[in-house]
Amino acid sequence: MNFLVTGGSRGIGRRIVEQALLAGHDVAFTWNQGAEAATALQRHAAEIAPQRRCLALRLDMVDDAAIDAVCEEADQLLDGIDVLVGNAAINRPSLAVSLPDADWRAVMEVNLDGNFRLCRTLLPGFIARRRGRIVLLSSVAAHGMSGQIAYNVSKAGLIAMAATLAREYGRRGITANALVLGLVDTDMSRETAAPKTFEHWLGQCPSGRLGTPDDVAQAVLYLVSDGAAFINGQAIHLTGGLNWVP
Repeated sequence: MNFLVTGGSRGIGRRIVEQALLAGHDVAFTWNQGAEAATALQRHAAEIAPQRRCLALRLDMVDDAAIDAVCEEADQLLDGIDVLVGNAAINRPSLAVSLPDADWRAVMEVNLDGNFRLCRTLLPGFIARRRGRIVLLSSVAAHGMSGQIAYNVSKAGLIAMAATLAREYGRRGITANALVLGLVDTDMSRETAAPKTFEHWLGQCPSGRLGTPDDVAQAVLYLVSDGAAFINGQAIHLTGGLNWVP
């Protein structure tokens, strides 16, 4: 299958790209900032999966024309896109009373609007081929987490988006699911989350550990496989058993 993975140059997205390549798929991934990371991933891809195609495409998730262009380029270079993994996201932490309108709009435009535009652009091809897989990366923050209302609402919207797409297009061979992530141990989460957050999560999580990018990548690969063809419209918690914000 041919993948389009947004925000694929680092962290969770990078591991999804790597695991998809190792599983024998071709991948186009998007990046917006940090050309070095994108180039490094392409070099690494050539080493670990020399027979697979790995494309790095720059994309600003708030640019409608750029979304159309990236989808068209990926479709042409890979001879069709079968899988969309919506991973790119931003956060603007703030209590509700002090959140500027501009920050609210910025989060919604990337996390929610951008994913909708990608789905809308790719759906005609999925419908024509009577096959498509959409995996949107949500978060337990969708259930409510103090101090980041815009992020929470955007991630809740992805759950509704997946459920709606499944209802509208499930009979066309298309599945859409949301992966509801807990705290995943990445460089980015280590940079942005307080140490107490990690301690608290570890103390509450039944599995006794944080999630890893590998956990997410393997879940994505399963959801797009033939074995998961009857899983549709679901919000699947990938949290080690902690299905709420501690």
